Amino acid sequence: MSPAAAPVARDAELARLQEHLRRAHDEGPHEVVVSGPSGAGTSTLVDHLAAGHDGVVLRARGASWEGGSAYAVLAQLLGRPVDAANPLAAAARLTDALGADSRAPALVVVDDAARSDVESLQALSSAVHHAPGARFLVVLVERTGDTTVPPATARLLAGVRDRVVVPPLDARGVRELAAARGISLHPLLADRLCAHTGGLPGHVVALLDELTPATWSAFDPALPAPARVAAEVRDQLAVCSAPARELAEAVAVLGAPTTLAEAAAVASLDDPLTALDEGVAAHLLRSVDERGTSSVELATPMSAAAVLATLGPARRAAAHRRAADVVADPGRRLRHLVAATALPDPGLADELAALADERAATGAWAAAAELLAQASRLTDDRRRREERLVRAADALVGAGDALGASALLPELESLRETPMRNAVLGYLAVVRGRPAEAESRLRRAWDLVNVERDPDVAATICQRWVLHSLARCRGEDLVAWADRAAGLVPEESPAAVEAAAIRGLGVAATGHPAAALAAYERLAERVGHGAQAQRIAMARGWLLLEQGDVDAAAAALESAVPTDFLGGSTRISLWARAWLARAQFVAGDWDEALGTADDGLDLADRSGMRLGGPLLAWTRVQVLSLRGDEAAAARTLQDWDAGPRDYEMMRVPACLARAAYAEAQGDYAGVIRALSPLRQPWARGAIDEPGAWPWVDVLANALVIEGQLEGAEELLVPHERRAAERGHRTTLARLGYARGRLLGAVGDIGAARRSFETSLEILQDLPLRLDRARVSFAYGQTLRRAGKRREADGVMTTARDIYAALGATTYVARCEREIRAGGLHTTRLDRHVDDLTPQEQAVSDLVAAGLTNREVAAELFLSTKTIQYHLTRVYAKLGIRSRAELAALRGPTSGADS
Repeated sequence: MSPAAAPVARDAELARLQEHLRRAHDEGPHEVVVSGPSGAGTSTLVDHLAAGHDGVVLRARGASWEGGSAYAVLAQLLGRPVDAANPLAAAARLTDALGADSRAPALVVVDDAARSDVESLQALSSAVHHAPGARFLVVLVERTGDTTVPPATARLLAGVRDRVVVPPLDARGVRELAAARGISLHPLLADRLCAHTGGLPGHVVALLDELTPATWSAFDPALPAPARVAAEVRDQLAVCSAPARELAEAVAVLGAPTTLAEAAAVASLDDPLTALDEGVAAHLLRSVDERGTSSVELATPMSAAAVLATLGPARRAAAHRRAADVVADPGRRLRHLVAATALPDPGLADELAALADERAATGAWAAAAELLAQASRLTDDRRRREERLVRAADALVGAGDALGASALLPELESLRETPMRNAVLGYLAVVRGRPAEAESRLRRAWDLVNVERDPDVAATICQRWVLHSLARCRGEDLVAWADRAAGLVPEESPAAVEAAAIRGLGVAATGHPAAALAAYERLAERVGHGAQAQRIAMARGWLLLEQGDVDAAAAALESAVPTDFLGGSTRISLWARAWLARAQFVAGDWDEALGTADDGLDLADRSGMRLGGPLLAWTRVQVLSLRGDEAAAARTLQDWDAGPRDYEMMRVPACLARAAYAEAQGDYAGVIRALSPLRQPWARGAIDEPGAWPWVDVLANALVIEGQLEGAEELLVPHERRAAERGHRTTLARLGYARGRLLGAVGDIGAARRSFETSLEILQDLPLRLDRARVSFAYGQTLRRAGKRREADGVMTTARDIYAALGATTYVARCEREIRAGGLHTTRLDRHVDDLTPQEQAVSDLVAAGLTNREVAAELFLSTKTIQYHLTRVYAKLGIRSRAELAALRGPTSGADS
């Protein structure tokens, strides 16, 4: 039987079941329970297993009306009635029917096992335990959460030792499931659908099939309950008393979370506890007691949607008006009034806009966006309606919801041209990584604005220029626009505070990091808390990382990652994750760095903010490359690469990611190709500031290895001078190892030694383990090339130990090759019978692995002439004449080191 299409996102569970089948083949019969909530896809999973199985397959399904009939399920399996004196006799009938198949074990599947008769389950268990010579697997499919299972059946199922739990899908799995059905969901809608359905594939598929395709192309559609769930909820409501129904309706209107007191007030109930007990017993309501406060919610979001669907428009509006009188929070009150209002209401619109201004003043852009969108819908004056819609889109971008703002693009572009409209479109272009469009939009906005009449709008445009200048790595422009914004509005206004939060990065980019850090200290004291504090913490952490204070940087950046500030910005959280991943990486916490980068890339994908993606990808590529996972690193490079049309803030880390990938493969010509764009005019200014981007030492190292010594000298000199002027220790250490490489290459081993030792001394008290390993590796290679084999061995061993602790398998192998090439740990008895020297062994291993002479030279830090000399001697000693013969002879050995 050919297998059906594999269920989405169930590879791990399917692999576990297939492993159980292999065990049944090798070890004899056993049983496993496959469990999951209704709709999780347990039956689909087992169906796929059965469809692809080559052996005998017997299937049955438990039914509640057969639960009292002895051996009813066993009769289904055997295809005939079972008349047995006891379960052991019945088990013998089953094992006889299964027979013996030398190819594959038999598969016995019982779906809805909790509804099976007890005798059949006992017989199946007896068959497993009393037929050691047979080969079969019993799979019992159980739906969790069923409270009607008889105790005896529940005990039998609980006694099965092996279990495969089928969890709900996450948002990524929901997207994959939709894609398998020909529907493309944008990430935020996948998040909503996942939360709405609890991630249960059955409910996801039902909604995908029941709703029109247009639903899934909308940005924020209303999600109803699937028809089956809606019918179940109607049945639950039908058996409830009037008070219980009214309580459920009030909870649905109020939304989760809500207190029992609020729900009782909306439903006008004097005795809500009795109604709550009834709703809980009907599996319609759920009571939650948190910190002494009784909260109540519908069983699932789908249940809430189904209850709301039973209310007509008039009843629903009346309930929302009652809710508005009950809730204390101003935002919740206004949301209920909006839900109760079908026609324009200028007074309510003004209230919404006023509260939006309050939220915006604290940097709570997500809340401000929702309020402004509602205000726009309820505004009857066209000019004010359009103005509020534009501001709503601006707040969405500020919150980091680029997808939400992009959904408004057609409507925004149809509005009359105003300075603010162009500023919003430019702002959106910035976070989407489109510099040419952003510059055009922002220039037009500045040309149109009347600074004297609309200073607030002008300041907002200035703040957007600040972000654009930051993404272009133009420090002087950034400071100029930030100062312009500060001169237009009070210092406590959102535009002024946001500009000030970024201004320090521009000050540092122009060579004044100490002044920038001092300014951040003052700004943090003034702002103190709230969403704006998130921005300051992120920028300060970014700057601390550039200055080499890794621990302080990580602490500041970690505080800026959460968005549980009042409306904290996803955009700021994304940047905080990007720089936190870098801090974790340079400190050697690579597992944490990879996790942070993965979370950030997922957030960038879900939010539509491409601007920060390459920075996150750089860390991910670097970790994966150093750990030897070239395929995953290459996929990340492809997904988040950046080119000439993108922002400098995207292009620089993309170059560094490509260089990291090439360097981990020993492709130093590739490193030069990847980093050469950073020597072009577009990459000057802030990109050259010490600590901003660690590219100069990587490129100089590659140039030396490739024999381009004059180019390395030309590159290093101005950067060494600037690092010395700034007193930037980490940059001096990194450039020092590249200088040591260069000095060693020209034969000045004394000066090279001093350069390496100075770098190691600087790094001694810094938590930069990878940098120490890089310096030691280059130092060891240089010493070995100079014939200082014993010194080289000690230094290279240190490098290997650090790389091993980091999990940098690619460099551990290189270090071990270097140590072998030094020959101090190799006796004649350890050598091949052909008596190759350690250097010849290292060369032959690499050539056998497929490297060219030039690549081997780069790997071992030798000249190509020296490699050819060693290779000629290898051929003579081994009695061969070609690289192919060498690969055939030495392949297994070389593979162990690659």
